[in-house]
Amino acid sequence: MKKIVVAGAGGFIGGHLVKVLIKKGHIVRAVDLKPLNEWYQVSGEADNLVLDLRLRENCYKAACMISVLINTHLLIASKDCSLDRFFYASSACVYNGEKQTDPHNPGLKESDAYPALAEDGYGWEKLFSERMCRHFREDFGLTTRVARFHNVYGPFGTFDGGREKAPAAICRKVIEAGITGRKEIVIWGDGLQTRSFMYIDDCIKGIQDIMYSNIEEPLNLGSSEMVSINQLVDLVEDIAGYKLNRKYDLKAPKGVRGRNSENTLIRKYLGWEPSIPLRKGIKKTYHWISGQVIEESRRRKGTNRFNK
Repeated sequence: MKKIVVAGAGGFIGGHLVKVLIKKGHIVRAVDLKPLNEWYQVSGEADNLVLDLRLRENCYKAACMISVLINTHLLIASKDCSLDRFFYASSACVYNGEKQTDPHNPGLKESDAYPALAEDGYGWEKLFSERMCRHFREDFGLTTRVARFHNVYGPFGTFDGGREKAPAAICRKVIEAGITGRKEIVIWGDGLQTRSFMYIDDCIKGIQDIMYSNIEEPLNLGSSEMVSINQLVDLVEDIAGYKLNRKYDLKAPKGVRGRNSENTLIRKYLGWEPSIPLRKGIKKTYHWISGQVIEESRRRKGTNRFNK
């Protein structure tokens, strides 16, 4: 049994992680800026704290990763409090953009982060924080572990509002088309851009395995099952049981042309890699989102009746 702090616990991945750690018998302090009623999941057995970790003093309350400022404060607090281990959730956005222009991407190796040409803003922020973790390990002896997440999806994730990832967005669009009787789905880009998507259960297992490993270098944590967005739509339509006409919005944000996780290193170090098939994960995600969309539709109809 360990004492573990999860920063960003009110988010999609953080909520799943807290639940699994408690199930394993650990003592968990869950920290997030959002009010509790806005957390994706709240585990009653955790010590749930609403704190702004951009403030240095709150990082000492957390005693344990979102912006450079938060990560800096958390690392300093971890060093000062002599914490055992520090895990940093990085991102595939750290990779050199010039290596992601081909839809047939063979997979991004960990070494492809350099020479550095990360995604503007978010990618550079993550890459700099990776370096901070390395220097705190080398200079102060703090055990740090870093994983580069590749497109995590699953139940309890964001599925509307514009910030959702492709699996959730496409599931929602197909479900809404079925409810409303629309025959068309709007796809951002030309549908030929490629990605790999990792189901949340694989992500949570990878976090724990990497955290308690001897791996000091940043490690990919993602599925190597790459698909195009068109293929992802095919899969969701197959689960739904109906086909839709496709309208391509070429002016919408498309991201990089091709991104996939190359998993040689994680297999070498852990003898494991994320392996939950996309179809299996999408099916679970589809049914969860379907329940949410239907419930929201019922709630709105009930509100409209009340207003009348």
